[in-house]
Amino acid sequence: MFLRKELPVRLANTMREVNLLPEKLLSQPSVKLVQKWYMQSFLELLEYENRKPEDSRNLNDFLDILIDIRNRHNDVVPTMAQGVVEYKEKFGFDPFVSSNIQYFLDRFYTNRISFRMLINQHTLLFGNDTNPLHPKHIGSIDPTCNVADVVKDAYETAKMLCEQYYLSAPGLKVEEFNAKTPETPIQAVYVPSHLFHMLFELFKNSMRATVEMHEKNKDGLPPVKAKVTLGKEDLSIKISDRGGGVPLRKIDRLFNYMYSTAPTPSLEPGARVVPLAGFGYGLPISRLYARYFQGDLKLYSMEGVGTDAVIYLKALSSESFERLPVFNKSAWRHYQTGPGADDWSNPSREPRDASKFKAKR
Repeated sequence: MFLRKELPVRLANTMREVNLLPEKLLSQPSVKLVQKWYMQSFLELLEYENRKPEDSRNLNDFLDILIDIRNRHNDVVPTMAQGVVEYKEKFGFDPFVSSNIQYFLDRFYTNRISFRMLINQHTLLFGNDTNPLHPKHIGSIDPTCNVADVVKDAYETAKMLCEQYYLSAPGLKVEEFNAKTPETPIQAVYVPSHLFHMLFELFKNSMRATVEMHEKNKDGLPPVKAKVTLGKEDLSIKISDRGGGVPLRKIDRLFNYMYSTAPTPSLEPGARVVPLAGFGYGLPISRLYARYFQGDLKLYSMEGVGTDAVIYLKALSSESFERLPVFNKSAWRHYQTGPGADDWSNPSREPRDASKFKAKR
């Protein structure tokens, strides 16, 4: 009864916001395809708005429709990313349009995370998707998620990829600091698949940087370090590497969808595409996963040394409620407002002969 009202509302919010994008972006084939998927799913869900939930046939049909919708939307992320690439190739880079696309995609992908979260909960609880390996899970939520175990699982998966590509991979050191109940493994009420997604992306980046920085080092590769800490408010996970770091001016770009420097994969109709592969969307979407339940993901880098990536989660499940974008006048105005004038001086724009502008004594 909740989903038959809530899911169409979330889809409608997203579809209204898509229509505010620049016409040149909306005209790209991949963006049109995403719009078509959303419209089809919206119309299918509307058919159940007034059906009786007591009827078991309606419940079974609704479950089947949710599975169809989830499968239809599997490739939304890479397809929308392909649309942005198509736009960039035709029209180039515009700072104002880039700002709007960044704002939109953060909201669009957050909405998609929430949409899939609700569908997965329903299909796991009421369908045949139950996982016998995790009988204590409530849908996709683990009430006693062992954080260090998820860290190790994500590391092992990233290590396997790293070894396939580079033939070597750095080791892992894990430390736990439980301020609430010392000497006890840190557990949380969380969605393990979300946490795995974030950690896997961070480990991939750390391993690649470490191997490329130290591939000629005779002493071997320095390990990647993971610290898991639990305080009164925050559950934090820090991934530290010695991969050479990133210049300060490039940190923000790592979270920008329009700045991706990865080689662009081709999306052939019907081909199975690994989500996020080649689009450089791993970090920005990992940050959205962290923020979805009121957390965050931040990068701290020292160029020449390495990078610390910190995932912040809420220690209390009662504070881990959804953070959702809402379509309203404020969101509408964001797409209409032009870029403001820079109110800080930029030395690179000053005349070479600055002596003429020095104040006289």
